[in-house]
Amino acid sequence: MFNQAFMPGATVVGISYNDGVILASEKRVSYGHFIVSHQGKKVFQINDNVGAACAGMIADMQVLMKEMKIYANLRELEVKKPLSPNSVAKLMGVLMHEKRFFPYLTQVIVGGTEKNGKSSIYVLDPVGSVIPDDYATIGTGAEIAIGIIEQEYSSTMNEETAKILAIKSIHAALQRDSASGDGVDVLIIDKDGCKEETNN
Repeated sequence: MFNQAFMPGATVVGISYNDGVILASEKRVSYGHFIVSHQGKKVFQINDNVGAACAGMIADMQVLMKEMKIYANLRELEVKKPLSPNSVAKLMGVLMHEKRFFPYLTQVIVGGTEKNGKSSIYVLDPVGSVIPDDYATIGTGAEIAIGIIEQEYSSTMNEETAKILAIKSIHAALQRDSASGDGVDVLIIDKDGCKEETNN
């Protein structure tokens, strides 16, 4: 049985705002009380209008994201249009559910925008449940981060306000969660596509 004490920590947030979605994660990779890396990447672009942020085992999230990109590309070639965030989340849920007896040890927030400008967030657990929301947090610092977001969230926020809130919520978690730290990776998704930023 896998020892829970050695599950990697993380603080990952997803926030939808009036024109898009912010996905953000800190960068520390830990194993028990040992910090393996200060440069772990937990935020991924899946296609031009959908991304994902993960908490859990780094290897599992990397394999899942590579597999998801391949399936998304194949499906887009079949239907000749970009997959919506909802379609990506459902497809990822199927992939994770297929592995439920030997699951990917990762939680995922999928977020993105559609052609009509509507933004959406979905939370997936290791066995493939898909739960829609306006904002979400996962990982060992989730309880602290969600408290900050719930106090200040508004569906009419602009990109800059949403980005500041995402970073603020992660920084709050870093003060109490020793498994999280070392800066914040941010993926901003709007009607113009995806862009990545790194903040201290």
